[in-house]
Amino acid sequence: MTVLDLETVKLDIDGAVARVTLNRPEALNAWTRQLGEDMLSALDRAAEDAAVRAIVLTGEGRAFSSGADLKAGSEFGANGSPDVLTRLRTTYNPLLLMVRTVTKPVIAAVNGPAVGIGCSLALAADLIVAAESAYFLLAFVNIGLGLDGGASATLPARVGHARAFEIAYLGERIPAETALQWGLVNRVVPDAELGSQVRALAERLAAGPPGSYASIKRTINEQAYSRFDEMLDLEAVLQQERAESADFAEGVLSFVQKRPPHFTGS
Repeated sequence: MTVLDLETVKLDIDGAVARVTLNRPEALNAWTRQLGEDMLSALDRAAEDAAVRAIVLTGEGRAFSSGADLKAGSEFGANGSPDVLTRLRTTYNPLLLMVRTVTKPVIAAVNGPAVGIGCSLALAADLIVAAESAYFLLAFVNIGLGLDGGASATLPARVGHARAFEIAYLGERIPAETALQWGLVNRVVPDAELGSQVRALAERLAAGPPGSYASIKRTINEQAYSRFDEMLDLEAVLQQERAESADFAEGVLSFVQKRPPHFTGS
């Protein structure tokens, strides 16, 4: 049944499994401040519900998430530059931190493109199951930005530093099968089977020992993500610097105009 039907997110709890769905299909589930706040509310509700023992993150329609909604415009600081620092610190980073630290298993069911902050969200999950047609794209570099959403930590943790630099520097689409070969995702399944296979996996985890999962997650986090909160804040500070650059302005303009960007390093 639907427990929360927010403006941009749905939370459905069926038995011991909570399903959090990004619900802006007309915009390919692109992120806005409202979506971040709704995601945080839904995840907080699922985390606090003692009956919920596994959480699934997915997207409505044909995309998991196309990343930040560049067409929605930006919030601006006192200096007239886009204020990404406040949004990251107050909304997005707490959400990503909760995904990584909630004691319940979190599965990302990637039903289509997972781009930018949407890709970062998937990477923050404990397990990623991708549909065959899905792809992953850390597109930040394509508009003159650095990584955010915790990808600076989750990406190398999954694929190693050499592959992480390749993925982050080149900003290219990674098809689901390639993502599986590289260790970016755990499983790839036929599109038509994504829902049923993720449901079966979530129910298996929900029937398992919650204390064991909490212990396992805590120890793996200690090894792989012991400074995750610090990394999130460092990303936010550096991303604000990039948001104030001429290269970012050019990157966004070229995206809107559908042309290659011309970066000058300023």
